[in-house]
Order: sequence, then structure tokens, then C-alpha cells
Amino acid sequence: MLILPAANRVYAEASVELTQAELGVFSETVLGGQIGEIRDEEIGGVRYVTFSVPELSDRQKEFLANLSSIYALFGINENGTLTPVALTSMDRFDDDLISIQKYAGKTNEHFTKMLLNVTVLSSDSAEHMTGRTLRVFDPLCGRGTTLNQAIMYGYDADGMDRDRKDFEAYAAFLRTWLKRKRVKHTAEVASVRRDRKMIGRRLDVSLGLAKEDYKAGDKRRLTVVNADTLKAGDFFSASTFDVIVADAPYGVQHGSRGKEGGLSRHPLDLLQDALPVWTPLLRRGGAVGISWNTNVARRDDVVDIFTKNGLEVKDSGPYLRFGHRVDQAIVRDIIVARKP
Repeated sequence: MLILPAANRVYAEASVELTQAELGVFSETVLGGQIGEIRDEEIGGVRYVTFSVPELSDRQKEFLANLSSIYALFGINENGTLTPVALTSMDRFDDDLISIQKYAGKTNEHFTKMLLNVTVLSSDSAEHMTGRTLRVFDPLCGRGTTLNQAIMYGYDADGMDRDRKDFEAYAAFLRTWLKRKRVKHTAEVASVRRDRKMIGRRLDVSLGLAKEDYKAGDKRRLTVVNADTLKAGDFFSASTFDVIVADAPYGVQHGSRGKEGGLSRHPLDLLQDALPVWTPLLRRGGAVGISWNTNVARRDDVVDIFTKNGLEVKDSGPYLRFGHRVDQAIVRDIIVARKP
């Protein structure tokens, strides 16, 4: 497997190890544990991730095509030459939907895709990853990287964020992108009121994966609410989402908001308050995937919060290999848990 070149140098350095961990989760969940001997290998002066498999069925190729950092896949012949393996990913739109936005604190889009993949694979929807319209919720959505990846997959997507500037920037970007790409859609921003008081604003988008789908009434939907994530239960019904995916504040200045923005910059404080709100929104068999900065919160403490909220944390081998350095202040890891 040749790794997709990453724009961010630091993430590129970690991408080989992260891909091995992600491949391990694919193997454990939907590939029957058949992927073996996963390792980093140099071929012709280029780094590859290599692995062994008894055979590579069409169904296995369908899953592997969606690895977050896969660029190309080859079979290694007995004489050592490489034979390309054709792959078709789930992506339904041009990748500028997730790559064109540039702003301080943006989560690397390859990492976002990996976190979404691993979370879906850890849910009861794993086998349906490539064939069903799942519903994804990012309760800390910022400017929508996770939501855009969900749309790329043809999923329905919902998000929340308290930051007004992020909400407005994302709404403006998405509407402009949809028009420029000539995607059939409707998009409206409206105030949400309860008891004659405005409790937030809401972006509602309905779009077709193709013009013919839209005309036939086969549409995907996206909703973003500009409000405090701790009020998620006021906007979304219980047992609504297949997966919840979020990048928690890192406890450092860039990319996170202080108390004046309504969020603690410490991930433990946020998860302590928010998981009791988010968990009821998840369907049985659904999964939660959260990334956080291990420099400010130990994994054991994060696991404890998840467990107290009735979630089953995934702790087998590949799930413990996602830690990587983002910069000198941030060592990022992920935790994934299933709702029984």
C-alpha cells in the first residue's frame, strides 16, 4: 500500500504508523482477521505499508479502498514486481470539499477520515459502511471537516458548534461550494425559537449525490446547529445517530475556545459534561469516536468517563496504536467506544 502524500509534514511522518493501526481495525472488524504481517517496508526507496492476506476478494477491496491514507494498492509478485490493484472509493464528490478550507486549528482531513472510519467500523453498522446511508453527528463540528467527509461518503450529517464565526464561515463555504459544483440542493439558515426565545440558529441542507437522484427524491441531508453542545438534546432526538465523532479541545490556545466561548479547554471537563448529553442520542450498537490531547488528559481518565456513561471502550491491539505527535504541545490519540 502506497500512502497518500499528506500536506501537513508532521502528519505525513505519522501516517505510515497510523495507517497500520487503521488497517488493523479494518482487519479485526470487517475483514475477518485475515490481514496479517502488517509492517513498514521500503521498496525502491519508497515507504510502503505491506501486509499478507490469503486472498483479496472484491468485498475486501471495497473496504480497503476507503482507508484514510491509501494512495495505491499493489500485489507483490513472486519475482518482486508490483501489480496494481484497482480500487473504487466511496467518495461521491471532488476532494476539494474537504481540502479547500484552510484556517488555524483545522484538523488534518486524513485524520478526520481515519477517525470516522474507525468509529463506523466499531459500530454495529460496520458491515454496512459502504452500502447504507448512515447518520453521523459531530457535536464539536467547527467548520465542518467531519461533516464534509460524511457527505463525501454519501451519509447524512449533523453538527453543533457554539462559535458564531465558525457557523457562518461553514454555511457560506458549503453554499458556495455546492453552487460552484452545480450540485442540486437547497440550503437555508433560520433561527430556532422556543417559548418565543431564540435558542440558536440552524443550517439545513438537502442535496442529491447526482442530479437524477435529486429529481427522484433520493436526497442526503445535513444540519448544523449554532448552539452549545450541552443543549444537543434540545435539537436532536434520542437514538438518532449511528456514530458520533468529535475532535475535543486540546487544552492549548489554537483551535479551542476558553470559558468565554462556552467550552472548557480541558477535554476531561468537556467530556464529563457532554457525554451524558451525547450518549442518549446514539442508537444501540452505535459508536463514539473522540480525539484528544494526551498531554493534558491521561487515557485511563478518558476511559473512565466513557465507562461511567455505559459505553464499551475498544481496547484491543490496533486501537491502542493511534497516538501521534501533532506539535510540541499536542500528542493526539483517539478513543472509540460502542453503546451496547
